[in-house]
Amino acid sequence: MRAAQIYRNGILAGVLIEESRKSYVFRYEDSYFIDSKQPAVSLTLPKTAQEYHSRFLFPFFSNMLSEGSNRRLQSLLLKIDENDDFGLLLETAQIDTVGAVTVKKIDNKYEL
Repeated sequence: MRAAQIYRNGILAGVLIEESRKSYVFRYEDSYFIDSKQPAVSLTLPKTAQEYHSRFLFPFFSNMLSEGSNRRLQSLLLKIDENDDFGLLLETAQIDTVGAVTVKKIDNKYEL
């Protein structure tokens, strides 16, 4: 199991967990979820539910990844399988992303 903290404009918004290659969970942090001033992380993950489950990496997060030759180069340099979306997300979305969301790897095991 791998996990990452999801930040929006530097504020901890939630946790993204890869339970297996076919099981993903995104969960809003309690304080972020109840704060009506904080917007949803994405339109596809509205704050109408605190926890979301998917059989594949949520499209919002997979769309943060490079494609084509940039993806191949990142995979080669980082020594990550080109098909490992979650691994690439953990290593490439920590700073300087296109939008307001950044991803920080959680090194220890995360329990729901």
